Amino acid sequence: MTSASRPHDLLSQLDSLTTEAFRPDLAEIDRLSTLEIARLMNGEDTAVPAAVAQRLPAVAAAIDAIAERMARGGRLIYAGAGTAGRLGVLDASECPPTFNTAPGQVVGLIAGGPEAVVTSVEGAEDSRELAQADLAALALTPDDTVVGISASGRTPYALGAVAYARSRGALTVGLACNAGSALAAAAEHGIEVVAGPELLTGSTRLKAGTAQKLVLNMLSTITMIRLGKTYGNLMVDVRASNEKLRARSRRIVSLATGAGDEEVENALSATDGEVKDAILVLLAGVDGPTAARLLEESGGHLRAALAVARP
Repeated sequence: MTSASRPHDLLSQLDSLTTEAFRPDLAEIDRLSTLEIARLMNGEDTAVPAAVAQRLPAVAAAIDAIAERMARGGRLIYAGAGTAGRLGVLDASECPPTFNTAPGQVVGLIAGGPEAVVTSVEGAEDSRELAQADLAALALTPDDTVVGISASGRTPYALGAVAYARSRGALTVGLACNAGSALAAAAEHGIEVVAGPELLTGSTRLKAGTAQKLVLNMLSTITMIRLGKTYGNLMVDVRASNEKLRARSRRIVSLATGAGDEEVENALSATDGEVKDAILVLLAGVDGPTAARLLEESGGHLRAALAVARP
């Protein structure tokens, strides 16, 4: 293929993508009032949850496969470029404080490296080899999962990540916002959320970005629920790394047990601030070391530990 033909081929690809479609009905959006534009954007955004809803069976299947592997010690790794990559980095970075995940258990890779989170790294998204190198540095195992993220579903970095992950035996998920995408076809679990053309032609940080964020929320959150990182809808594995989270820890123990402030403080003191352990101390009437042992034997699942402690 000649260099002159490549731009033409890329233009043809873009012309076929829903996320790149031009909307003549919005051709004079810049002449509307600010409030009118805001209403238009808000109306556009309402289409995103409905588009996600259509793909929930595929999302759920991917989550079950991810959780099975993470329960064996595997990692969840996101790989994308631009907005897609930043969303993966965001989701990964929020797992340690929310679910007390171990360092490196949930990883966000973005084409161009950490610098690309805040600035554009030219050409990085076009390199399948860069994705391979980034993943090779992580020494993938069959228990790991790699989620390639790309609104278009054709980004070489995301495609390269999925291809390399499959070659290493890792589970692969392809998250795209166009039907019939190469990314979804390349992965074992393809998730295509089609929310329609963007308000600004081709600006996939809008509806496509919102759709990707909603799906990533599900992938990480529900996986953590399956792994026993919650008790009901309480974040019992929260890491109390600042005053707000310490206050949240006390509140979670109180909500889970109905105990008063003094009892909560005593239980947290007896368990070195571990929320799950403190709840077990209060609900099962055991001491701190016993609570820790029961949780370890139950794989960190509080309900299972409670069932053993008070059959």
